[in-house]
Amino acid sequence: MKRDVIFGLHAVEKFIKQSPEAIYSLSFEKGKLNKRQQSLFDQAKSLGLSPQLIAKSAFNALDGTHQGVMAEVAKQKDLTESDLPAILEKADQPLFVFLDEVQDPHNLGAILRTADAVGVDAVIIPKHQSVGMNATVRKVACGAAESVKLIVVSNLVRTMKEMQQQGMWLTGLAGETDQTIYTQDFKGSVGIVMGAEGSGLRRLTREACDHIAAIPMTGVVESLNVSVATAVTLYEVFRQRNNL
Repeated sequence: MKRDVIFGLHAVEKFIKQSPEAIYSLSFEKGKLNKRQQSLFDQAKSLGLSPQLIAKSAFNALDGTHQGVMAEVAKQKDLTESDLPAILEKADQPLFVFLDEVQDPHNLGAILRTADAVGVDAVIIPKHQSVGMNATVRKVACGAAESVKLIVVSNLVRTMKEMQQQGMWLTGLAGETDQTIYTQDFKGSVGIVMGAEGSGLRRLTREACDHIAAIPMTGVVESLNVSVATAVTLYEVFRQRNNL
């Protein structure tokens, strides 16, 4: 079976809590463990795992702050277009996020973390020209990589149109419009469509949206980071749906 590596205290803690049976190995940096590392070490032992102490050099290949802990886990099965009908059926007010070729794993991880916080039903990414699930995404997501459904589709625009046929209204984020996210109605079945770092929404993706909206800005910068813009938009959705 294929395996993934996750690292960082929060990511590993969440994985142990949610799926301890999927952990093949758990390793800590050799030396005196701090209080949080020791607690995780003891928890792992109580669950029947066999945590190891290994040399610091074994962590050098990891892309990011590992905090002296990593785990080898079973690779999760990729969710695809075929899983969307079941997700729609279970959701009272479906909320999807479509990411148009977002390529930075830190952005995807941050978006998954926000998606978990506000109750997003699925985050949808294209198979090509997009970062997928990896150890850095899991680290930044702080456990949300295990709780939020990440759907990998072969054609993003086609999937968007299929969701529209199921009654979903799609709002794309872009700066070239007088409409803002605060004038949109985000109740009901909603998809938020975010563009890639730098280039924004591709033409066909933009044309497939029902609405285009912007986040109001008064400063000198032209746009927000995609993960920040996603968070701002999703919390407006959350505010409307919870009458805050």
